Amino acid sequence: MSAETLEGGRRSPARDRVLETAQRLFYAEGVHSVGIDRIIAEAGVAKATFYHHFPSKDELVRAFVTMQSSRQRAMVAAMRDESPYERLRGIFAYMCEFGAGPGYRGCPFVNTAAEYPDPAHPVRQAIAEHRRWNRELYRDLLAGDGRPDAERVADILMLLRDGLVVGFDLDDPVTVRASVQEALTRVLD
Repeated sequence: MSAETLEGGRRSPARDRVLETAQRLFYAEGVHSVGIDRIIAEAGVAKATFYHHFPSKDELVRAFVTMQSSRQRAMVAAMRDESPYERLRGIFAYMCEFGAGPGYRGCPFVNTAAEYPDPAHPVRQAIAEHRRWNRELYRDLLAGDGRPDAERVADILMLLRDGLVVGFDLDDPVTVRASVQEALTRVLD
């Protein structure tokens, strides 16, 4: 049995509740400031149920990171009918919309990485895997749009992405959005 399903392949509602509760609390308050007992209580599961699905808090945090990555991948997959250029623009438009929202507290990947400084830690490895996917997505979309410099521009887009996820948390969202749009236009056009 995997940690993600019950026997027979059905999803576990208790696991989903724990993960959704952890996602909400980790994003709002930080990973290390939220204890397992609180997650268990707010998710409405027994301690044994929690530990059945997540043998440790680090396993829960890794699952949280993986869930965030899966959601982003699904969002990008939903754009499959758009051209590579439109998809890139759409991805950054989504990040700007999310970043300018009232509940924005930074990038969950950057925030979590700050709490796990060891690059060899399994949580950081999950974050690194997401970042690899993100960069490869940019590269592949650029190559699909006929860009001969797709590798170099993908690196630039990653830096733009990293800057905007921090900028929306620290600076004026209107200014950040305008700067992102200008930078994206200069890089892509």
